[in-house]
Amino acid sequence: MSVYPFVFHIGPIEVTGYGLMMMMGFLMAGWVIQRRLRERELNEGYAADIVVAAVIGGILGAKLWYVALYGDAGALLSRGGLVWYGGLIGGAAAVLINSQRRRVPLRFTLELAAPGLAIGYALGRVGCFLVQDDYGIPTSLPLGLRFPEGLPPSTAYNLSTPVFGILWRLRRHGHGTGWLFGLYLVLAGLERFLVEFVRVKDDRLVSAFTLAQATSLAAMILGVVLMIRWGERDQLPIPSNAGVLEPSRSSPS
Repeated sequence: MSVYPFVFHIGPIEVTGYGLMMMMGFLMAGWVIQRRLRERELNEGYAADIVVAAVIGGILGAKLWYVALYGDAGALLSRGGLVWYGGLIGGAAAVLINSQRRRVPLRFTLELAAPGLAIGYALGRVGCFLVQDDYGIPTSLPLGLRFPEGLPPSTAYNLSTPVFGILWRLRRHGHGTGWLFGLYLVLAGLERFLVEFVRVKDDRLVSAFTLAQATSLAAMILGVVLMIRWGERDQLPIPSNAGVLEPSRSSPS
């Protein structure tokens, strides 16, 4: 079956499925973080701080990673040219800088953001499907899809991200603050490492292994280190000067 890109126009403005799903990913991530703050009876407005920083840092990081990987400086001003790992690193850096600026413990911010990162990634991958990017290797299975106008044209696609469901179910874990972010790195890294085997890529490092797989291994190792380091239950206090987390009057008690 042939599938074509999801694109429509509103006057001179072109709207793509990827753009819509990327926006939805940020909004859903913010909603998940807001839910977590509400559960802790903290100011839900901090979710907006995280999302704004993630949008700015994530898009900039994804663009710079793409330019470094492919040497295409023109991608900085184009609508395409985004690499997920660059977005993760850039977004995380911006969120943590903002966390420090707001005097919120970094571990607490990481713990809050882990499920939101997973749902944002999942929706972003749906966006890739809608514009027929990040496709898989050719297949003879009856469920295979052809993308004759893909980026570039392709014959198959693979999409599988169960990470959010696991993280959301474990959000009330009994480990130390930040442990959930370590688990996110392990699961997201493992998912990406395995998916790379069925994707058509031209950035192979050694034999069948890609640059994304090397980055995935580094993320998994870091995740394991964080899970061990923050494995024991703790009570991370919120500093009294972290006013951004004080419950607002409109927050439910």
